[in-house]
Amino acid sequence: MGIGFRELLVILVIALVIFGAKRLKTIGSDLGGAVKGFKKAMNEGEDEESKQLSAPNQKDAEFDSTPASKASNKSSNV
Repeated sequence: MGIGFRELLVILVIALVIFGAKRLKTIGSDLGGAVKGFKKAMNEGEDEESKQLSAPNQKDAEFDSTPASKASNKSSNV
């Protein structure tokens, strides 16, 4: 059900006729650069996500050390 070798060959021949060899080479290199950039961005996003998951949430730590939360802790102990 996928694209076979014959279909791919027909598509490439039609693209060669429409765009020409020089233009097709430029399109291929631009497409390759775009895919490389996309993969790089995906890897950077995964790195950012893993850093956020591995590091403790600093906002929660700041909230726990506020004077109001310390005061409520003292009043509950009394």
